[in-house]
Amino acid sequence: MRIGIVCPYSWDVPGGVQFHIRDLAEYFIRLGHEVSVLAPADDDTPLPPYVVSAGRAVPVPYNGSVARLNFGFLSAARVRRWLHDGAFDVVHIHEPTSPSLGLLTCWAAQGPIVATFHTSNPRSRAMIAAYAILQAALEKISARIAVSEYARRTLVEHLGGDAVVIPNGVDVDFFARAEPDPRWQGDTVGFIGRIDEPRKGLPVLMKALPKILAARPQTRLLVAGRGDEEAAVEDLPEELRSRVEFLGMVSDEDKARFLRSVDLYVAPNTGGESFGIILVEAMSAGAPVLASDLDAFVQVLDQGEAGEVFANEDADALADAAVRLLEDPARREELRKRGSAHVRRFDWSTVGADILSVYETVTAGAAAVGADERTTGLRARFGLARD
Repeated sequence: MRIGIVCPYSWDVPGGVQFHIRDLAEYFIRLGHEVSVLAPADDDTPLPPYVVSAGRAVPVPYNGSVARLNFGFLSAARVRRWLHDGAFDVVHIHEPTSPSLGLLTCWAAQGPIVATFHTSNPRSRAMIAAYAILQAALEKISARIAVSEYARRTLVEHLGGDAVVIPNGVDVDFFARAEPDPRWQGDTVGFIGRIDEPRKGLPVLMKALPKILAARPQTRLLVAGRGDEEAAVEDLPEELRSRVEFLGMVSDEDKARFLRSVDLYVAPNTGGESFGIILVEAMSAGAPVLASDLDAFVQVLDQGEAGEVFANEDADALADAAVRLLEDPARREELRKRGSAHVRRFDWSTVGADILSVYETVTAGAAAVGADERTTGLRARFGLARD
């Protein structure tokens, strides 16, 4: 099958959607399918052979964050060229409502279109206001996928229609096989995310840290991600700043080792999350997870059975839960076992097969419609009536 996948966000700024698209493309390539990904990217960005650049993206406030998107006449021309050259059996657009390549592709593409909705935003005035503009494009979509029940709810409430829920995928074994790194072991709490993005929750974790260190002075907080490190600790008492270690951006391999090494992984995100791929990665690596009680996080954590949660934005509750877990190795081991078992449902062997089934359904439907139209045309040409 010839599969075209559209990434709305810049390939050179890592994020959950980009990682999902990368892993999905590589999963299908391993199965023998021909895959091309169209994504925004700067000219000097090293790209995998299956990624086609649609040009440089620009930062745009979107869904409580700043997304790097690509839109305009030049982008539209590149979309049309990519579609023409690819001659795809199915086009899979991610975030078709964002002002980026997905919407441009939706307007330009012919044939079967599958769309995945990642956004969870129950009060999106922008999406409601844009409905009239989006409607014509959305009507071309053959099948809709939502990465969670909360992304599905956003779609239903704002745009109408429905979607099948298929979660984001993870190569579970990649994380499970990683070797722990001794540098990151021993009374360590881990955080991965963009430091400068408040909704990722690092300020909440920093606010909780003095209380954690008062109970367990030997604890270290390890932070992986890009951003202003000095600004991140400016509200922390100076004598405690040495207990925070910034690792910068880490490779996929180091991220897996990081998650295999820490005693506790904390996800203090404050909102705007439709899934929680980092929770799945942490559970895959066997890290006990403590997360804010966002609806999407609670669902990923099997209603709190595969990881613990605390009240969103409550630094004291975070600190109390973290201290209790750090002092209870048996409970952390229980969470490791439950998380490792629960996370199998998110492995690409399951998620990829479900997405491929959607592709096969829409392409079969398109083939049937095409055959029916050809038959109808022949009947009309030769003056034959239907039975």
